[in-house]
Amino acid sequence: MIIADLKNIAGRTYPARRRTQNLVGGVSPIQARNFSMGYVTLEPRGGQVPWHNQEQEEVYFIIEGEAEMCLGEERTTLRSGQAVYIPSGVFHQITNTGDRPLRMIYCYGPAGDVAHWRQELDGTLPRAGIEAPPLPQGARPQCTDKPSDA
Repeated sequence: MIIADLKNIAGRTYPARRRTQNLVGGVSPIQARNFSMGYVTLEPRGGQVPWHNQEQEEVYFIIEGEAEMCLGEERTTLRSGQAVYIPSGVFHQITNTGDRPLRMIYCYGPAGDVAHWRQELDGTLPRAGIEAPPLPQGARPQCTDKPSDA
């Protein structure tokens, strides 16, 4: 039996103020061909998964907190207990709008890395309205800061 335990998965912190811990795929002891899954913590007041897209279908499930979710031309509020489906190729972004950490699970398939992780660390994310479609009207800005230690 293979078990992934969050207490033993260091994860990675990204410039957009989030920590991602792979539960299935990446450095996790659990590997699968058809999907990847992870646990994400977005810091209060603006922690984010920035505007990006990928080939994989994906679902975000909010465990705790409140966020602004942008998907294509749509923008809405997500709260704990809600899941959102993200179709393949559609630009999306989620931003913590609360005063406490937001905790969520992502699951996408097929398995494999998604480009936005490396792009964010390298400071090369496609910018909304320039190299990527614009964010929906009224959306919080996309975090495109490059890490200071890179």
